[in-house]
Amino acid sequence: MDFRLIQTCPDSKARAGELITPHGTVPTPVFLPVGSQATVKTLTPEELKEIRVLMVLANTYHLYLRPGIGVIEKMGGLHKFMAWDRAILTDSGGYQIFSLAALRQVNDDGIIFRSHIDGSEHFITPELIIQFQETLGADIIMVLDECPAHDDSLEKVQVAMTRTHHWAERCQRAQRRRDQALYAIVQGGVFPELRQRSAKYLTSLGFSGYAIGGLSLGEPKRVTLAVIEETVVLLPESKPRYLMGVGSPEDLLEGVARGIDIFDSALPTRVARNGALFTWQGRRNIRNAVYGQMEQPIVPGCDCYTCRTFSAAYLHHLFSCDELLGYRLATIHNLSFIHNLMQKIRNAILDGTFSAFKDDFLAGYKPTNEPARLDQKRKWLKSRSPGQS
Repeated sequence: MDFRLIQTCPDSKARAGELITPHGTVPTPVFLPVGSQATVKTLTPEELKEIRVLMVLANTYHLYLRPGIGVIEKMGGLHKFMAWDRAILTDSGGYQIFSLAALRQVNDDGIIFRSHIDGSEHFITPELIIQFQETLGADIIMVLDECPAHDDSLEKVQVAMTRTHHWAERCQRAQRRRDQALYAIVQGGVFPELRQRSAKYLTSLGFSGYAIGGLSLGEPKRVTLAVIEETVVLLPESKPRYLMGVGSPEDLLEGVARGIDIFDSALPTRVARNGALFTWQGRRNIRNAVYGQMEQPIVPGCDCYTCRTFSAAYLHHLFSCDELLGYRLATIHNLSFIHNLMQKIRNAILDGTFSAFKDDFLAGYKPTNEPARLDQKRKWLKSRSPGQS
């Protein structure tokens, strides 16, 4: 495992590099589609390859509960189990476990929780999380962390941060495989002083990479961006930087501009299943009547299978009839759009035009209204089953 920094922008913190993994080299900045349960929802591995995806994210919590780590081990490991011969990052599942709220108890030793599936009781420790991820065989694995709510008090966030630090040390000591990169997760909520302490402490331990966790959980976007900016400057330039759970086009650009290399989010696939498709002007709801007789694809000139093959009118018809193919085609388009955006971003970094590209994109792209976005986020978090990605 290695990371090569190739170029940085003179007028921003944007940077281009390469993650060298046992399953191929991944150019950065990169967006990872979320396949929590060993599948990116609605798509086959071949469809992901056609989109030119080089790395996906899977979730240890979900795979531990179903089908079980032992089953995947018997099937030859996660790559073979899901028929994916490219790179994989496994999240520890810390966020999913902490979303269980009333179904869990936390102490310094680990977490006792009840499965959101059948109510069975489980005890997870940092050492077990590393053992599970080593058995799964992902290229990049994550420490177990405690993810506080965005509106928790300073005192509660500080306790969670300190526990995250201790667990990170235990994860580091428990690691046996050296063909996997272990990343630490910086916590600290929305408090700059805690983020700074967390970044300084974790970087002193010498991990292979560093993630910024606990953001995009309901706080205003200006707060998210400020926390990213304050944290990144404390992370080593020679190590990859991973912003967890962020995936809207405008946020990807803002994250890259602040020095982030890796992103993941279920947003592009989730909104696709709800009929929201990305365009260069913003999201479009394919269910709207205006698309019912539109002969062109949703994004003219887009090279994805969906836009090469079908009209917007056909997609409108599929969603009007609740046909499953509509979810697949919308997902193909959204992931293709994000991949193409990341490729354009990287090219702009390499040729020194990133700041101009960012300004041009944001001038033409209309993001979701901020109050509406926060309201949607709150409703989505409230509607989710405990532990759901």
